[in-house]
Amino acid sequence: MEGNALQGIALIIVLGIGVQWISWRFRLPSILLLLLAGILVGPLTNLLNPDHLLGDILFPVVSISVAIILFEGGMSLKIQELVRVGTVVRNLVSIGILVTWILVTFLAWTVLGMSFRLSLLLGAILTVTGPTVVVPLLMQIKPKGNTAAILKWEGIVNDPIGAVLAVLVFEAVRVGSIHLAPAVILVGVFKTILISMLFGITISIGMIMIMKRHWVPDHLENPFTLMGVVGAFYFSNLFQPESGLLTVTLMGIILANQRVVDITRIVEFKENLRTVLISSLFIILAARLKLEHLLQIDWMTLAFLGLLILLVRPLAVLASTVGVGCSTRNKVMLSWMAPRGIVAAAVASSFSLSLQRAGIPGAEQIVTETFFVIIGTVLIYGGTAYPLALKLGIAYPKPQGILVIGAHEWARHLALMVQKEGFRVLLVDSNPLHIEQAIAAGLEAVQANALSPHTTESLDLSGIGRMVALTPNEEVNALACLRHEEIFGRANCYQLVPSHVEGTRRRVETSGVLRGRGLFSPSATHDAIENRLLEGGEFTIFPVQAESDIARMQSFVAAGALPLLVIHDDRELEVLTSDTKPTWREGQRILTLHSSRSQHVRNRKGGLKTAERP
Repeated sequence: MEGNALQGIALIIVLGIGVQWISWRFRLPSILLLLLAGILVGPLTNLLNPDHLLGDILFPVVSISVAIILFEGGMSLKIQELVRVGTVVRNLVSIGILVTWILVTFLAWTVLGMSFRLSLLLGAILTVTGPTVVVPLLMQIKPKGNTAAILKWEGIVNDPIGAVLAVLVFEAVRVGSIHLAPAVILVGVFKTILISMLFGITISIGMIMIMKRHWVPDHLENPFTLMGVVGAFYFSNLFQPESGLLTVTLMGIILANQRVVDITRIVEFKENLRTVLISSLFIILAARLKLEHLLQIDWMTLAFLGLLILLVRPLAVLASTVGVGCSTRNKVMLSWMAPRGIVAAAVASSFSLSLQRAGIPGAEQIVTETFFVIIGTVLIYGGTAYPLALKLGIAYPKPQGILVIGAHEWARHLALMVQKEGFRVLLVDSNPLHIEQAIAAGLEAVQANALSPHTTESLDLSGIGRMVALTPNEEVNALACLRHEEIFGRANCYQLVPSHVEGTRRRVETSGVLRGRGLFSPSATHDAIENRLLEGGEFTIFPVQAESDIARMQSFVAAGALPLLVIHDDRELEVLTSDTKPTWREGQRILTLHSSRSQHVRNRKGGLKTAERP
C-alpha cells in the first residue's frame, strides 16, 4: 500500500512538472497537455486512481490548492489598471456572469438533455473563466490598449464569484429546493461578500503590520504568508461555504497594492508553488474521469461547445459593454477569450461526486461536460486568438519595441534614442531612483524584479518584440534572458557580453557563457561602454542616404565607433550582436556609440550627451 501511494505521488509530480517543461519547450498549451496526460494515466491505463490514492482528503487538498492559486492570481492585479477598466470588469463579473449562467443553463437543458436542476448547476460552474489559461495567452498575444487588463481582472475575479454561485446552486440542487434558489443565492452572495471583506481585509492588514515590525524573520515570511492564506480560507469557509476563495483573492490584491512591506520573496515563492499545484491538480482531476463517460461525447456535446463559444460569450460581452465606451475591436476580442481552467475542473469534480453519492441521476455528466469544455476552449481560443488579434489590429504582426532590463544612466539615454525613432521602449529596474529618473526623462519604466514571472505577466508588452539586458550584473542579464525566452524566443533575447569573455571573437567560447545573444560586439561589456562614454563618447544616429554614406560609415566604424542598432527603411529594428557582421545599405539609420576624446559629452548636470550626425 505504501509503495502504491509513493508511486502515485511520484507519478503526479514527475508527470506534472515534466509536461510543463515539454509545453514550454515546444510552445504548446500546458493545460491541454496536462489534461491529456491525466486522461492517459487515469481512465486509459489506470496507472493513477486519485480516489484510492488520497481518499477523503482528495477534495480538501484540491480546495486549499485552488485557494493558493487564486491568492497568487490576486497578487498580479494592480489597482491602477482597475481605474482604467473598472466599469467593464464590474459588468463582466456581474451582468456577464448572470447572462452566461442563464444561457448555459438553457443550452444544457435543451441541447444536452440534462435535468433542469443539473443544468442550473452546470451553468453556474461554467460562468468561470481560467486565469491560468488566459494569462499565458495574453503573454503570447500582447494586445494593445486595455484588453489585456480587462481579461486578466475578469479571469481572476470571476473565479471566486462563479465558484460561490456554483456552491449556492449546488446546495439548492442537493436539497431539491430549486424554487428557493433566487433567495438562497441573494442571501448567500451578501454573506459571502461581507465575510470575505471582513477576513480578507483584517488578516491582510494584520500580516502587513507584523511584517512591518519585523516580528517574522526573513526565512519565515513565505511560510507565514502561507499560514495566513490557509487560515483565512478555512475560517471564511467556516462561516460561509466557498467564501474563502473570494477572501484569499482579496488578500492577494491587498498585499500586491500596498507599499508598506516588500513582498518580492513572497511573490516568487507563490509563483513556484502555483506551478506545482496547477500541474498536480490537472493531472489528479483528469485522472478521475471515467472512460465510459468520455466515450459518451457526441455531436450534441460538440454543438453545446460551439454555442458556448459563438453565442453565449459574445452575448455576455455585449450585455456587459453597453454604454461603457468599449471599442468594437475590443468587444470582439473580449468575445473570443473565455477559456475555462482549474476552478471549473475542481468545482465540477467535487459537486459531481457529492451528487452521485446523494443518488441524483446524471450527476456524472457534469464533470464530463466541464472537462470537454475546458479542452475545447483551450484548443479553440489558444489556436485562434492571436490571428484574430492581428486581424483586428490590436496586436502587432511583428513587434519592434524593446524591453530593457536596467535603467541606469547610459541605458536611459540609449532608450531615449530608440524611443525618439518611434519605437516603444519599456525599462524595468529594481532601483527606485533609476525608475524615477527614467520617468522624469519621458521614458516608460516599471520598478520590479525582472527575474520574476509575476513581473513578466504584469507588464504591458504590446508592441514589444525583444529584450535586451543591460545591467552591470552578468548573472542577472543571463537569467533575464532565460526568463524571457518563452515570450520573445531565444533569437530575440540579448545581453551584454560578460567581462571575462571580452576580447574573444570565437563564437563557441562566447555562446557557452551567455544565456542570450551577445550584444553589439565581443568587447561591448557594461564597463567598456561606460568607460567609452566617460572618455568622450556619445550615442549617435548615422543616416545612410547615399553610396557615399556607406563609405563614411565604414570609416566611422574603423575609427572606433561601435554600431548598436540598425533601423531599416521598412521600419524594422535590428539589434546588432557580437557574432554577426552588419551590412550597410541605403535607407538605414544606424545608432552608434561614437568614441571621440576631443568632444566633451557631459552637460551641466552631468548627463550624457546624444547627437545626430549628418
